[in-house]
Amino acid sequence: MSGPAMIGSAPDSWGVWFPDDPRQTPWERFLDEVAAAGYTRIELGPYGYLPTDPSRLRDELDKRGLTVTAGTIFEHLHRADSWDTTWKDVSAAATLTAAMGARHLVVIPEFWRDPQTGKVLEDALLTEEQWVAYAAQMNRLARRIREEFGLQIQFHPHADTHVDTHENVERFLHETDPDLVSLCLDTGHISYCGGDNLKLIGDHPERIGYVHLKQVDPAVVAAVQEQGIGFGEAVRMGAMCEPPTGIPDMPPILDALANLDADIFAIVEQDMYPCPADRPLPIARRTLTYLQSCGPLR
Repeated sequence: MSGPAMIGSAPDSWGVWFPDDPRQTPWERFLDEVAAAGYTRIELGPYGYLPTDPSRLRDELDKRGLTVTAGTIFEHLHRADSWDTTWKDVSAAATLTAAMGARHLVVIPEFWRDPQTGKVLEDALLTEEQWVAYAAQMNRLARRIREEFGLQIQFHPHADTHVDTHENVERFLHETDPDLVSLCLDTGHISYCGGDNLKLIGDHPERIGYVHLKQVDPAVVAAVQEQGIGFGEAVRMGAMCEPPTGIPDMPPILDALANLDADIFAIVEQDMYPCPADRPLPIARRTLTYLQSCGPLR
């Protein structure tokens, strides 16, 4: 048993979804404010948002007392003939992640519905054959990332992707190799898709390797699901909300994580792209204070 989770934050909590977007918080301001909010650990966010030159990035982090917990990148390995394009993106993110001394790479599946427009891009469900092929490719990716970069894949179930509901997360875990593929449990996305975070932790403690902490507004989520609204619009409607105003309840989550036999990073993420420039910092401060009041954190 390794004890309380190790808290951190991410560019996502500053309204950052893309490497470059004029509506996003500039990267220098993000680094300044995440440190000012009291965090010492961050994720890299979308590859290319923070400087990709390792020396420059290390200098920027060091002068603010920050370290990196993980890189993040999307994959589309459920599609045929997708290895080369996926590897190009994933290996670039892995290179920078490893250079920063981190041990984890958060991998997110590609959307079946456009997160900005809500347009359906492909079938929302995988066939039996696709599940088997997808798992094989994910195992291959995890093995190669480990061998070449020394990183552990942390797979991130996500709304509007093929690994979203509790049932689909269970299917993914069943199909993939537990020695290779761990789960980045995003408490907000699991709740957004009707899943049970505590049950996943209890049923698969050995597969929980990393966590994103967030809450959702159940009233907004109910309206989103009733109307078939895409994730991007749901975020603009306030689906992802400031703790402790939403679900899931944070204290039981943190208690369950503290009982895992692993060192777990718990990274605060509140999707709010796009957002006013002065909104993230006060929320980040309040969220950290609230989470620290829920129980021991590192």
